[in-house]
Amino acid sequence: MRLPEMTQATVPLTQEVEAIDEKGRRSLIHIPAERPLTVYVDKRELVTLMTLGGAPEALVLGYLRNQRLVRSVEDVESIHVDWSVGAAAVKTRGGVADIEERTSRKVVTTGCGQGSVFGDLMDEVDDIVLPPDARLKQSGVYRIVETIRTLQSIYKQAGSVHGCALFTQAGELLYFVEDVGRHNAVDSIAGKMWLDGVEGGDKVFYTTGRLTSEMVIKGAQMSIPFLLSRSGTTQMGHSVATRLGMTLLARCTGRHFLLLTSPQRLIAEPELATVPPVSTLGSGSQVDTASAATNARLVSTCGPDPKVDTGAAVGGDL
Repeated sequence: MRLPEMTQATVPLTQEVEAIDEKGRRSLIHIPAERPLTVYVDKRELVTLMTLGGAPEALVLGYLRNQRLVRSVEDVESIHVDWSVGAAAVKTRGGVADIEERTSRKVVTTGCGQGSVFGDLMDEVDDIVLPPDARLKQSGVYRIVETIRTLQSIYKQAGSVHGCALFTQAGELLYFVEDVGRHNAVDSIAGKMWLDGVEGGDKVFYTTGRLTSEMVIKGAQMSIPFLLSRSGTTQMGHSVATRLGMTLLARCTGRHFLLLTSPQRLIAEPELATVPPVSTLGSGSQVDTASAATNARLVSTCGPDPKVDTGAAVGGDL
């Protein structure tokens, strides 16, 4: 398989600013760094993405994948990101057929950071077929929720971001990405999956944000049959998931969740619902970062390790 030539452009993911509290006290706090990245495909300006910049090359590749502008990772010859001008230059091997027509109609989505999808994606939903035999145990759901709860994250350090993650059905973390919008985070994971040759048919996707139609469609395009969220869903997200036979689990916190679609995919273990959760990453209140580094390829870098707030979740409820 021919992989694209790519830069490894890095930028700070947070910035320190001064804040004054209600008592007039001054302190320095961290806030997420948000910056524009304009994507050019074969020298044609395509879109400007607002992003943290944790994995810009993967973000661009995943964006092209989820917009169905390229059908294979081998269609992309190179992705070069230059933060000095805020641009990503993509060179394809054979061009993008009918790019003017295919990108002429955009739908602004409910994604934070104002995401968008090209309109014809909705017309292709019924062509997507998810693995019919995929199953997820209730214990796997709990392990995923607990792993997310105990992760070191930009959100715990600076707030104002969303997190997305890819897991095995056994609950092993494969990727974790944070960005200003969940649509960017899911695209970054899609790009990493392509680069690493990871298939989605036996995977579980987790997002801190709503399960909107955009998130459901992108998950389906990655062939992932399970979408989990600590937030809820929208009517259109629910409708698309039902058409696709995708399993949505919303309000996933602690031992609670709401199974909304395709219940036959979940292997129920109701006796576990009353068992107190036990950390899967270590026995103390501090995350076992060595274990996490071994078992997960973390796409984003969170800076200095903060103390884990065991009462806080990763990401916002937006």
